[in-house]
Amino acid sequence: MALQIKTRKLKDRSFDNWKSQVEDHWNYKDFLADQGWRRDWISFDSLCYIKDNDTVYAGITSFDADIFWGFDHRQKKFVSTGYQRVADPFDAKFHRSLIHYEGCLYGAIALLHDVDHYWDAPGGAIVRYEPKTGHLEKIGIPIPHVYIQSIVLDEKRGVIYGQTFTPERFFTFDLATRKARDLGSIGSGMAMGQGENLALDDNGNVWGSWSVTRAWQSQPGVDSVRLFRYSPVKEKIEFLDTGLPQPDGAYGFAKLESFFNFGTGCLYASGANGSLYRIDPKTGKATYLFTPIHDRRSRLASMTLAADGFAYGVTGRDGRCELLRFDPRKEDYQLLGEIRDEHGISCWQVHDIVALPDGTLYAGENDVPTRSGYLWEITLT
Repeated sequence: MALQIKTRKLKDRSFDNWKSQVEDHWNYKDFLADQGWRRDWISFDSLCYIKDNDTVYAGITSFDADIFWGFDHRQKKFVSTGYQRVADPFDAKFHRSLIHYEGCLYGAIALLHDVDHYWDAPGGAIVRYEPKTGHLEKIGIPIPHVYIQSIVLDEKRGVIYGQTFTPERFFTFDLATRKARDLGSIGSGMAMGQGENLALDDNGNVWGSWSVTRAWQSQPGVDSVRLFRYSPVKEKIEFLDTGLPQPDGAYGFAKLESFFNFGTGCLYASGANGSLYRIDPKTGKATYLFTPIHDRRSRLASMTLAADGFAYGVTGRDGRCELLRFDPRKEDYQLLGEIRDEHGISCWQVHDIVALPDGTLYAGENDVPTRSGYLWEITLT
């Protein structure tokens, strides 16, 4: 099997001062002051495909608050949603926060600024977009001055669940009433407890991760990141004492990266250098399955279930990424090839991925330190 790979570029600019000037030195205000980084440094952080108009919508990181675009799969071009009509200067990205419900797209706004701007920034809004009409509006800010890292939809109840940063809170937002409820804290600030996303199991329970505090010691410990389960029936977060086991069997829990539901009755999660785990939704017990890449830094931030029954994701990082194909029925996998386009450009790392009905995969590249991030179009031949 061969891969045909193309880069789709919304912005295409190189930056050569990351190591010499930016890394560990610049603050939020420095990016705003530099017109190149402000306008042209972007990441593709969230993707959602709409079949009706054959468009992949992208939530984008941008210091210029230009965070919402579409890519027309048929015409192979980017299309604007006109997000600047509703943009606030602190609107930094849709971070794993695009969902499709009743013909509309919903996104949630995440931050790039620091706490010195807490009172200046209004907070992460839920944004509603109608692709057919182009109507775009902010329909509510669940928690004032606090921004949203990811959301998940409970379609049966018409409710969005979300997790925020900073601080780390868990909330619900009713799409009919446009009212929110703060359901409590999922982190203490000692370490970031949440992963990239939330997920629903087949019974409608919401799954995320949280972290213990251990304020009597200098570090929360190697077993600090654990799983939580929220029951919409009980309206209560159950903080579990279980987590992702270390691949080598050592004591402690691995930091969770992302959750996946492939319709098999269980949940899956990634963490520990791109390892994959199975989670029993009844007990919360996680079982280690495999680590596709052992010999270098890796991740597995997103996977998507395709029409062929396989789940696809991009693993690896630092410019050495490969396409992963996972069979949920057999729980085995293949690495199908390196993510490199026809011009020799290598993918830095991937934050989200979607599969189209014709088999095409689109992968969103994020946090590239030397250029604008790209949308990667992958075809299996």
